[in-house]
Amino acid sequence: MASKFLAIALRRTIPKPTTAIRLVRHPFSTAAAVAVEPYEEDGNGIAMKGVKIAGRPLYLDMQATSPVDPRVLDAMLPYYLSHYGNPHSRTHLYGWESEQAVESARARVSALINASPKEIIFTSGATESNNISIKGVMHFYKDKKRHVITTQTEHKCVLDSCRYLQQEGFEVTYLPVKPDGLVDLEKLRTSIRPDTGLVSVMMVNNEIGVIQPMEEIGEICKEFNVPLHTDAAQALGKIPIDVDKMNISLMSLSGHKIYGPKGIGALFMRRRPRIRVEPQMNGGGQERGIRSGTVPTPLAVGFGAACELAMKEMEYDDKRISVLQERLLNGIREKIDGVVVNGSEVSRYAGNLNLSFAFVEGESLLMGLKEVAVSSGSACTSASLEPSYVLRALGVDEDMAHTSIRYGIGRFTTEEEIDRAVELTVKQVEKLRELSPLYEMFKEGIDIKSIQWSQH
Repeated sequence: MASKFLAIALRRTIPKPTTAIRLVRHPFSTAAAVAVEPYEEDGNGIAMKGVKIAGRPLYLDMQATSPVDPRVLDAMLPYYLSHYGNPHSRTHLYGWESEQAVESARARVSALINASPKEIIFTSGATESNNISIKGVMHFYKDKKRHVITTQTEHKCVLDSCRYLQQEGFEVTYLPVKPDGLVDLEKLRTSIRPDTGLVSVMMVNNEIGVIQPMEEIGEICKEFNVPLHTDAAQALGKIPIDVDKMNISLMSLSGHKIYGPKGIGALFMRRRPRIRVEPQMNGGGQERGIRSGTVPTPLAVGFGAACELAMKEMEYDDKRISVLQERLLNGIREKIDGVVVNGSEVSRYAGNLNLSFAFVEGESLLMGLKEVAVSSGSACTSASLEPSYVLRALGVDEDMAHTSIRYGIGRFTTEEEIDRAVELTVKQVEKLRELSPLYEMFKEGIDIKSIQWSQH
């Protein structure tokens, strides 16, 4: 009902555009039901940013972002249109009802990770939460703690926060990972020092989908009385999380990875034993002084609704996504050889399938897959032509790291989309291999790595 109300209101108030903007409907897709975009369209397809495709591509990039669940949007709309008060206004009804909505959302987020609502701080997203956790903890305990431990496969915002601390004189240990992408627990144990102030390990990797053994990591941190921080942006709502069982002190969360809105996230901060941070932003003292600034009520409500839905549907989603992932992987492997799954095939989230294709150049493969929205790694580093630092940390050869494609499967992905992705991937890989002399040599039984190439 709220969606219909908004549509009617918009039609009455927004003037008709003077430039050509298309209103496009999508029969079945993970894309939104209706989207308005300025692009050129004719009888032959769509052209945008110099790329021409037959139609709107199917979406398999769920690790970059997910579409907002329509039920989440319905929960948010009243707080844009009628309940628009500032949740920090304490003198009238508008503020009271917004405050109540924010606190209700806070409770829904906390319930999904078995925490107390008082331990949830709303932020703009996981990047901000990571910055508060890493910089905030080390700055607060800087007189006694000067050492941080993290892994080489963390998200860029964690690695950059650690480098920032190094410039301030802190020491950082970047733990290598095993070929399957998992942390070596013994190396973690031996890296902890008396002045270690924080251990930060991503729960589910954004590029390769491996799930770290958080309970075992938490046990080690508890043994040495070191706070544990985890970036759980890719884990929330997809795998069960219990902050007590995992002994987590700080956890970064994101709304738009679980079919919620962009621009909202949260930071879990344990109260017992209490963890302290130095705020990274000054202002009105909202969110217990940790994160000043007005909490955006509609976004918080949307995040809470997304968490509530995830709690109810996580098991069903996981089973369905696992079937689709198996369909995608088997469909590709049945038709082409030289396909490698990057990262553990056992300890991984099914909705993230990172594949490398031998004898294929990755950028050419991506450009050939214009009808499928996929990526070659993190959206935050996708502008770089360098091979993924995550895959290099796994020991993947540079040529194979260059050929990786990440397929992201989600709640609204259909079997038809998976089958189409298989068809297009196989077609493009076969096309590129026909142009590859190395593939011809491989088929003839020549060991490519043993060849001594002459230099001119």
